Amino acid sequence: MSLAEVALGTGDRVGLLAYGRQVQKRVLPYRGSGHLRQLIRQLAYVKEEAHEGDHLLALSALLSTQKRRSLIVWITDFPETAMTPEVIEAASEAASRHLVLFVVIGQPDLARLAAAKPESVTDMYRSTAAQETLHRREVLLAKLRQRGALAVEVSSAKTSVTVVNSYLDVKQRSLL
Repeated sequence: MSLAEVALGTGDRVGLLAYGRQVQKRVLPYRGSGHLRQLIRQLAYVKEEAHEGDHLLALSALLSTQKRRSLIVWITDFPETAMTPEVIEAASEAASRHLVLFVVIGQPDLARLAAAKPESVTDMYRSTAAQETLHRREVLLAKLRQRGALAVEVSSAKTSVTVVNSYLDVKQRSLL
C-alpha cells in the first residue's frame, strides 16, 4: 500500500492482482485517492491459501488486460517447491513486455543456519542444505536479472521501503 500511495501521488496509475490457485482480487490500473481506497478495500478480502499459487494463470490474467508497458511489482516469499521454476518462467515472460521488479521475501533463519558453524554431523547436513537452498535462490534471481527483471531479496521488515525506493529509482532513471 505504501507503493500505491507514492505512485498515485506522482500521478501514476496503480492496479492490483492478488492470486492463489485462482485470481482472488483484481483492480485495474487507475489514478486518484478514491482508487487508493478501492485498492485497500479489495486487498482486505485476499485470503491466504495452503497451496502455492498458479503463477502462469496470474500472469495470463495480467497480460490479457495490461497491454501498455508497465512496472510490475511481483512480491513473493519464494518457497522452495516444485513450482519455483514456474514463478521464474512467469516473471521472465512478463519481463519480455514489461519492467518487472521481482521482490523476494528473505528467510533470515535460513541464512543464519547456512552461516552457523556445525557442532555435529546433523548440524553439518542442515547447514549444507541451507547453503544449497540459498545458492539455488541466487541462481534463480540471477536468471531473472539476465532476462531483464529487477530482482531483490529483502527481509519482511524492509519490504515496503525497498519497494518504494526501487520504484523511485525506476522513475529517476526513466526505465519505463
